[in-house]
Amino acid sequence: MIRAGILFVVAGLAEIGGGYMVWLWLREHSSIWCGIIGGLVLFVYGVIPTLQNFPDFGRIYAAYGGVFVFLSVFWGWGIDRKTPDMYDWIGSAICLLGVYVMLWAPRQT
Repeated sequence: MIRAGILFVVAGLAEIGGGYMVWLWLREHSSIWCGIIGGLVLFVYGVIPTLQNFPDFGRIYAAYGGVFVFLSVFWGWGIDRKTPDMYDWIGSAICLLGVYVMLWAPRQT
């Protein structure tokens, strides 16, 4: 469970960070190097989920979505200086609860 959590956070930071670098390049007129590095980081993000032990691609990516919502709230707060409100926190907590249910709920096989 710890390994899975670490991989989710690393993938989330790669996805958000790489996307942010591409955003800076295209929307904020940063250097093309910002876009190139962002693209490479996004490539690495695409590889990270393959390191998970869960067998289902769709379930992993759905769970990543919930983690990304949570990390994006923190990214916006720390990098963009947009303070999350109560509903941001509640929504991201609901997403994390969904991640837990999707990945670790007892299932009949």
